[in-house]
Amino acid sequence: MGAIHPAAIFFVGAAVIPLFKGKAQRIFIVGVALASFIYMLFLEPQKGWGFSFLGFNVVLLNADRLSLFVGCIFVLIGLLIILYSIHVKENEHHIVSFLYIGSSLGVVFAGDFFTFFILWEMMAVTAAVLIWLKRDVRSMGAGFRYLIMHLIGGGILLIGILLHFSATGSMEIAGLTGVPFALILTGIGFKAAFIPLHTWLPDAYPKASLTVSVFLSVFTTKAAVYALARSFTGVDVVAYMGGVMALYGVTLALLQSNARKLLSYMIISSVGFMVAGVGIGTQLGIDGGLSHVWNGVMYKSLLFMCIGAVIYRTGRHDLTELGGLSRKMPITTIACIIAALSFSGVPLFNGFVSKAMVYEAAYYHDVLYWMLKLASVGTFLSFCKFTYFGFLRKKEIEAREAPLTMTIPMIIVAFLCVLGGLYPNLIADILPYQSELPAYTWGKVMSIMPLLLGSGAIFLLGGKLLAPRKREVPEFDYVYSSLARDFIWFCRSPSSAFAAWIDLAFARLAGGFLWFCRNPVSSLAAGVDSMFALVARIFVGTSRYSPLRALESVAGWIDRLSLAAEEAAKRRAQREKMAALAQGEVDVRGIDSALFLVALMLAMFLLYLVLKYLL
Repeated sequence: MGAIHPAAIFFVGAAVIPLFKGKAQRIFIVGVALASFIYMLFLEPQKGWGFSFLGFNVVLLNADRLSLFVGCIFVLIGLLIILYSIHVKENEHHIVSFLYIGSSLGVVFAGDFFTFFILWEMMAVTAAVLIWLKRDVRSMGAGFRYLIMHLIGGGILLIGILLHFSATGSMEIAGLTGVPFALILTGIGFKAAFIPLHTWLPDAYPKASLTVSVFLSVFTTKAAVYALARSFTGVDVVAYMGGVMALYGVTLALLQSNARKLLSYMIISSVGFMVAGVGIGTQLGIDGGLSHVWNGVMYKSLLFMCIGAVIYRTGRHDLTELGGLSRKMPITTIACIIAALSFSGVPLFNGFVSKAMVYEAAYYHDVLYWMLKLASVGTFLSFCKFTYFGFLRKKEIEAREAPLTMTIPMIIVAFLCVLGGLYPNLIADILPYQSELPAYTWGKVMSIMPLLLGSGAIFLLGGKLLAPRKREVPEFDYVYSSLARDFIWFCRSPSSAFAAWIDLAFARLAGGFLWFCRNPVSSLAAGVDSMFALVARIFVGTSRYSPLRALESVAGWIDRLSLAAEEAAKRRAQREKMAALAQGEVDVRGIDSALFLVALMLAMFLLYLVLKYLL
């Protein structure tokens, strides 16, 4: 086996957490995270934990410069977030958090697609469980929608992996071409929040608990960026998708009033810079995108820590209800301003350094370059809005500074944001290509300052237009919800109508058969009578075989058929009533949702069979 797998530390820790109580449990949780961080600092590049399974090689530990870099990010920020959330008393929160961090590390160090996929899906499930731990209606629905989107992405990813294995006979994460290339890229795109596959992110993050939002802001999208850096560097579609994400994220962020929803859209924009750098594919572009992963993890987690502390002390989520916090929560306010300046790429803060690398790499891609520049304008405007209306404007509010368990991690992360800006080559030695860029040249500083000053002027002159207002902003999830409802209606209503028709037909047959069995002689006689009645009515017209008697016989048959139809209609109404009751009790986790999932899995299986046959 060789070295200890970094993910194994968290998996074993999750299993042991319930054995401790109170202060001892908190010490153990922090100790596991600290031990993992220290261990990661000394882990050397290597391959290990390999074995043969179903005819291909499984490699659980593939530690190279790329995976070690991202792994260091994950264990460092994981330690700080665990410190931030140590006040949470529920065992479930800490157990699932460890599993979430462990599965993220498992994805990063996976050396084959089989391991990658298993831990990729485990990351989705544990994240959904973390969202559900808030235990209210909004979080339950958001967690289910999160899981649905990631299962769809996982299904597409699995089809691509199986087609790749069919074509090459290998599960190695390399050599992707053709349809498997496109499907695996799409599957990863769900987690990377490609537009329009991003709707799970701004839907789920604001509805999770305060500490869970901080966890979610770090691991899921960054694991996807790692996957892109592993297999999809130098792909123009990926690069320009990054530009679209950067612009789309800031545009939607400017329209939000919910603080965590605004930050959620800013995550999409920030990930867009990372995706653009990886998609450009040069050594500087890849290192710039990954450097932005490091810096982005710092300032994004810090922003979610800050707003989490505000919500913890005030109970308010919306920017329309906030303000006046600079005097009541000075440490949180200063940390938030540092994070906002870092996010905006202001010189002397870490975001400036990594953005400068991405700009330099994108310089000869004219459209992409100006997409990223324009996104920077929106970023600064968004954080002017966030910090002013959330913290700096004059407003009376009841609040006090966050507890030490929250402020200490915020101070550490804020320090790292400043340190990364003051020493731009601080992490250059651990980047995959060890790229160094002289960030603080006159040209680079002056290229960003007009954008920042112009953004500030726009906010000062048009601040009223940017003032937060509670409103629903149309998004792609409305389209997805409509499609899902139509799909469920198609599955239920036509099938119910068909079932009712079958009920009616069998009721008629059963009624006629029972009547015939009970009165076989009379039935035959009635049949003969009816036949002769028809003939007599036409040719004879006697009283015995009069049209009236024939009509009475027909009326009797109609009465029996009507009774059978009424019985079938009653059974149909009873089924619909039961389905409605079930849906009301379990909301999004009801019968309709189960039907949707089953149908979706079947559709994906059929898609795989079709593609395998065609290819």
